[in-house]
Amino acid sequence: MGHRYCGYWTYIGAISLTILAGCSGQHLDRTPPSVSESNISEPFASKIPVHHAEPALSSKALPELGPSSTLEDYLAYAALNNAGLEAAFYRWKAALDQIPQARALPDPDITYGKYVRQSDMQMNQEVGIMQMFPWFGTIEARTDAAYANAQAARQELEAAKLELYRQVKKEFHEFLYLKESIDIAEQNLELIKHFEQVALTRYAVSTGTHPDIIRAQIELARLDEILVSLRELKKPQVARLNALLNPPAQVNLEWPQKPPFNKPDISYAQLIDILKKKNPQLVGLDWMIESAKNEIKLAEKRNYPDIGIGVEWTAFDNSADNSGRDAVAMIFKINLPLWHDSYQAAERQARATASSIKRKKTDTANALAAEVAGVLYDLEESQRKITLYEDIIPKAEQLVNASETAYKAGTVDFLSLIDSQRMLLQYNLDYQRVLTDNQQRLAELEALVGEELAKTGNLVSSETVLNKEDN
Repeated sequence: MGHRYCGYWTYIGAISLTILAGCSGQHLDRTPPSVSESNISEPFASKIPVHHAEPALSSKALPELGPSSTLEDYLAYAALNNAGLEAAFYRWKAALDQIPQARALPDPDITYGKYVRQSDMQMNQEVGIMQMFPWFGTIEARTDAAYANAQAARQELEAAKLELYRQVKKEFHEFLYLKESIDIAEQNLELIKHFEQVALTRYAVSTGTHPDIIRAQIELARLDEILVSLRELKKPQVARLNALLNPPAQVNLEWPQKPPFNKPDISYAQLIDILKKKNPQLVGLDWMIESAKNEIKLAEKRNYPDIGIGVEWTAFDNSADNSGRDAVAMIFKINLPLWHDSYQAAERQARATASSIKRKKTDTANALAAEVAGVLYDLEESQRKITLYEDIIPKAEQLVNASETAYKAGTVDFLSLIDSQRMLLQYNLDYQRVLTDNQQRLAELEALVGEELAKTGNLVSSETVLNKEDN
């Protein structure tokens, strides 16, 4: 093992000056600036609201949520106040605090001895201090591993933010769908009331029948019950939003502003490219791989000894018969790494862990790509349905108008008029449902790839891209 210890005495001589000067650990300042705590915090700090940077000192007020509130207001409120996101932030903060611990030297040992039985040299007491130093590169590898773990925790925070945004967008659009459903039901209620008046008018002039009036009243009762149920549904929907927003007290949210309809101009291949670069799970696994590489280095360093240097002072009894001077000794210590089977097992364990994380990244990337394809298909399918309903709803409105005219003329019965009205009601509800589904799928896609995709344009079919790749 002689080649492992070459340069020891140069190393010991340098660090002994550190001990004597009382500056233990300052030789480790060669740690790259990129690993420093301040430099780690700075790039991401701008992405974290002030409330997260220091909640107790935050001066940023929560946005007011009212009738003029937008989706961005809801997202900002959740980012500032959601307890789950704050929990992820503090996990990241705890991981950052591992870095100064990793780059610190072990605490020095201080010894004190009092001679209860003196020798002929009349030694009275002794005091010693010893500082151990890990082998070259050990602290650097340990610090780099802690830094990589902190970056992985940062990606967990980013993933938590994206998931929170997805949930807020989902419930926000569901809230708006409920409002649209209530509006449509109210409009249809007014339409049936109009039909009832038409039936009453025809009955009054003996051109209509009494069952037509009864049918209209039954339809009114049915729509009134639907409207009551929809209005009551607002309470649980508001509760779901409050659970994400975490307001100081449960509030009865007003209907927010409806955002513009967004269709991202991006292809499946572009989505996969963004996924590989931006998805927090994949980026976090990259940092976990980096941490595992440094754990391998640490396992390898166990084959090398730690070095200890210190100073020992021995006091002699200065009586009349003894006038010897106190002694000061420089102490050197080294441990002997003899259990190589254990060290090799630790290396194999670290390498196996690294291989496991690499395979996990590959598996995660494949699963996410498949999920992107599925969500993109749902998004495209909803877009096709939107186009369909935008074509048939005006025709359904024409059918209702034509049926009313024909009923007044006595060429169709009242049941045909009611059927046309029911058809229009269902188409309008289905249209609002598919609009909501479309925006919710878009929110899922953004959470998957890790980037905002709301732009004007059209999506390239995932089926086309997949078929091209298969060929």
